[in-house]
Amino acid sequence: MGEDIRLNSKAGEIGAYLATPKGTAKGGVVVIQEIFGVNHHIKAVTDKFAADGYLALAPRFFDHIKKGVELGYTPDTIAEGRKYVTELGLDKPVQDVDAAIQELKKRGAKKVAVTGYCWGGTIAWLSATRLKPDAVSAYYGGGIHGTKSEKPTVPIQMHFGDKDMHIPMTHVNELRKLHPGVQIFDYPADHGFHCDERGSWDAAASKQAMARTLEFFGNT
Repeated sequence: MGEDIRLNSKAGEIGAYLATPKGTAKGGVVVIQEIFGVNHHIKAVTDKFAADGYLALAPRFFDHIKKGVELGYTPDTIAEGRKYVTELGLDKPVQDVDAAIQELKKRGAKKVAVTGYCWGGTIAWLSATRLKPDAVSAYYGGGIHGTKSEKPTVPIQMHFGDKDMHIPMTHVNELRKLHPGVQIFDYPADHGFHCDERGSWDAAASKQAMARTLEFFGNT
């Protein structure tokens, strides 16, 4: 269903994975990777948004450092992914998301939403505070609390697992108090509950969060 394209960002040219729906698109969705690159799972998520009627695009942020990074889920690949994230920082990925939003608009999407997972959840949050997508759905972004003082200027919802050892519920509840206008959901699940290729996958939580995301995107 998908194809690789080139994306011209202020941060530099990178690759991106584009999935096209059948018929007229409902809109566009930028899908933001975890620390594992645009791997098999992120491509599958992007394809799923296309199957649901969206023109979906996943920017390959790590191309700024090393082209074609697609990691699995082992201690070694987690360490490798974290190294790329640390080296990359936050500003370049946010610029890449902006370029992805504009690319989807050029391809005919009148409205463009953003979603992201893990590290990508943090970038999705920053897209809501620094950019102007039409809606944002951020999943378990560990860096959101560290940038909690930033204020979203677009409709946003967030999804967290209450068994997530990386993101304590005290942080989630603090975000609720700081940002009462943001929809914040928590699930009886662990970090990474939306990834069906990880041991922490939770089918019920994943299904409910995705349903909420699609409803949110459809109504904004």
